[in-house]
Amino acid sequence: MPGNPYPNAPPPQAYSQIKQHGKGWIIVSILSTVLLLAALVFGVWAFSERQDYKNNVDQKIVTAVELAQEELASVKDAEFAEKEKSPLTSYSGPAAFGSVGIKYPKTWSAYVEESGRNSTPLSGFFHPNFVPGTSSEATYALRLEIVETDYSDELKKFDSAVKSGEVKVSPYVVKAVPGSKGARIDGEIDNDVRGSMVLMPVRDKTLKIWTENEQFKKDFDTIILSNLTFTP
Repeated sequence: MPGNPYPNAPPPQAYSQIKQHGKGWIIVSILSTVLLLAALVFGVWAFSERQDYKNNVDQKIVTAVELAQEELASVKDAEFAEKEKSPLTSYSGPAAFGSVGIKYPKTWSAYVEESGRNSTPLSGFFHPNFVPGTSSEATYALRLEIVETDYSDELKKFDSAVKSGEVKVSPYVVKAVPGSKGARIDGEIDNDVRGSMVLMPVRDKTLKIWTENEQFKKDFDTIILSNLTFTP
């Protein structure tokens, strides 16, 4: 057998190891490059943010102060509006129509018809500041009616709305009137009008009291209904 012409050459398996080490160095080099680029990008971003803050810190402080002042003013306005509602104003209806009594914010105005000459002998409109005209199609903070319709018939008017899910009907008791049993309707109480309504039987008539705007639901619950009285 002839001798090895390259007696100092590494064995064949060594070439395989050299190739693997070479690939490893390539991968390490690529990862190092990617990490370096990422670090450079982050450094540039951080520097720009720092410069932006440094150059605009005064304006940022002014903006933050203005926002804080606006939020504080909004809170104070809301608190002032709540305080201005007191002391409450009272309304008492004729005895012939159940002596309905309510209390409402003194910042509201009222317009009540007590003619007793039609199917709605008592009709009241209540709203902050002034009462919009009855033909204005406005939604009122509070409406009040005594109607010459039986309670069960008034309640049946909402049957289809209950089935379609437009309103929810639940039993209701007026706290200030022992033994009273009526119903509360929440949802779309009229066409394109969302609010809450309470129906109560008053002899052969029905008391209807409601808000036509969900904005006044809190006042309706905490002020109007809490102070509602009538003679069944």
